[in-house]
Amino acid sequence: MAPIPRLTLYRRWLHEQRGLSFDSYDELWRWSTTDLRAFWRSIWDHFGVESPTPFSTELVEPVMPGAVWFPGAQVNYARQALRHADAAHAAGHPAIVFQSERLAAPVEISWPELRRQVANVAAALRAMGVVPGDRVGAFLPNTPHAIVACMACASVGAVWSVCSPDMGPVAVLDRFRQIAPKVFIAVDGQFYGGVAHDRRPVVREVLAQLPSVQHLVLLADLDPRADAAEFAAPARRAHAFADLTEGEAAFDPAWLPFDHPLWIVYSSGTTGLPKPIVHGHGGIVLEMLKGGLHNDVGPSVETGDRFHWYSSTGWIMWNAQLAALLGGTTVCVYDGNPGGKAGAPDWGTLWRFAGAAGVTLFGAGAAFYASCLKAGVEPMKEADLSRVRAVGSTGSPLSDECYQWIWDHLPKVDGAPVWINCISGGTDFAGAFVAGNRELPVVKGEMQCRCLGAAVEAWNEQGQPLVDEVGELVCVEPLPSMPLYFWGDADGTRYHDSYFDMFAGVWRHGDWIRITPHPESGSSGAIIYGRSDATINRHGIRMGTAELYRAVEALPEVLDSLVVDLEYLGRESWMPLFVVLREGLVLDGALDRRLRTAIKEALSARHVPNDIYQVRAVPRTLSGKKMELPVKKLLLGAAPEKVLNRDAMANADSIDWFVDFARRRQA
Repeated sequence: MAPIPRLTLYRRWLHEQRGLSFDSYDELWRWSTTDLRAFWRSIWDHFGVESPTPFSTELVEPVMPGAVWFPGAQVNYARQALRHADAAHAAGHPAIVFQSERLAAPVEISWPELRRQVANVAAALRAMGVVPGDRVGAFLPNTPHAIVACMACASVGAVWSVCSPDMGPVAVLDRFRQIAPKVFIAVDGQFYGGVAHDRRPVVREVLAQLPSVQHLVLLADLDPRADAAEFAAPARRAHAFADLTEGEAAFDPAWLPFDHPLWIVYSSGTTGLPKPIVHGHGGIVLEMLKGGLHNDVGPSVETGDRFHWYSSTGWIMWNAQLAALLGGTTVCVYDGNPGGKAGAPDWGTLWRFAGAAGVTLFGAGAAFYASCLKAGVEPMKEADLSRVRAVGSTGSPLSDECYQWIWDHLPKVDGAPVWINCISGGTDFAGAFVAGNRELPVVKGEMQCRCLGAAVEAWNEQGQPLVDEVGELVCVEPLPSMPLYFWGDADGTRYHDSYFDMFAGVWRHGDWIRITPHPESGSSGAIIYGRSDATINRHGIRMGTAELYRAVEALPEVLDSLVVDLEYLGRESWMPLFVVLREGLVLDGALDRRLRTAIKEALSARHVPNDIYQVRAVPRTLSGKKMELPVKKLLLGAAPEKVLNRDAMANADSIDWFVDFARRRQA
């Protein structure tokens, strides 16, 4: 029999400890978004968050941006996570279950062993002179090493920031140049899709343009003979990651202010350089613990939960998986290609891992399930999945066909179809705005509810709330995990313009949403219709168009370019690239290949377009901005007069080609 849902237990706790009762989820949600101080204090108390010093209030003023939470409190992300170590170990639950393409079976890392490694790496960082506020940049795959390094940084108060090793030097430098890391932790290479990729040339190129780095730590993961010494320099010492984990240093994380920076994550870079988003220890701890209620995962000592959400380190879902440790949940981590080897697709790979690791919540991007469906995968023939009692999806909307495929191909739980937990949120606040609730019915195509504490609404352009109509996703009250600031944004202008330029004091997220009332169940669901701005979202990995343009337009043949991504509205992903070439040049096979190679090397293989077309000009506004969103809407079937105003264009005749192209595609 499945355990009692975590949200049910929380509601019982509210009744017993606070005397609060709610007749429906919507009533609970409204309380959580109107009495912010009481709600977030309840999360603090329900999960037993500790502080050696008292806080004067839960929230000074409910303003955005600039809300100040729990002033006076001191916390530490690593301390909160590893407080579970002894009890979980005594009960026989590991902290991490890990497998990669090169491992025949999963391996387990115990909670005490994780704590030991974190303590030793933290001591090594202190010995390097790392102090609270210093930045540590990482170029690491989705292995336990990244978890250890991140938590070691948290222990000493350093600010963590990671890039996936499939990123090219342009993408890495666009991020790390902005934050000037003192320490750079890098892997020598990556094994992906059955192919070994030496990443040391990228490491060398990045180091050559990051003079702030005083210490290089090399993880010899691909080649055990890889020597950190080759990266040493007069102003930079080199260390082997394996050496840092050795020893028996004391685990003593620093008590830090609630709003002390924890990590820097990045926006997609749609309108320029990726935005370096700074999140704080306390806000992330509270948001991620609350997220456990919606994901219905808790301490493994109570429920035996094992949480897996396939991700690379460059996606915020990596942070979300790591954060399951905060609640004492075992995390199951897979590093490699979920689709098998290059040239030999095998979409049963992750299902076999889930069976071997004993996964109870299996999560992935929506594109993964679509790939399994198209490949005819039958998960229950791949592995024993009897422990799976929830399937999570995010990254793009899950199609109705995928809902049905999951129900048809995953085991029943207590005689009912497996619970599908679709979530949507963002890197920006490291959380979900709309998500699942095991207490409520699942409706195809919808998220089950607005998250507790998240005052989400759909607004029209006049700032009026909409019900059962599509509008801008806004959040009208602050959340503790909203960014502290953007790194280097001294006056806050970039932060303000990113979220508060449309509605003063109200967070505009950049998604289209429809709130769907369900009075029969006392709840309101939500449907996400994709980005209301221009972002590439390939296979759940978000990347801005500006980064791709930098790679493409670096080629001497290319004068201008425009890319749109149609992986939303439940449709099959299709991403075309349009290029303007120098006079007299023609897009031939050789140039097509060079363009694809440039994108793959600068960004990743995920961001290579499906098709490339030569055009005479890229449509631009009077202010010179590329008209990505109007072109995207045209290709999705919108009437030209509904999505663009020729009088507001700098080169109105350029749009004719795209209008004709859209008509031909839809014919």
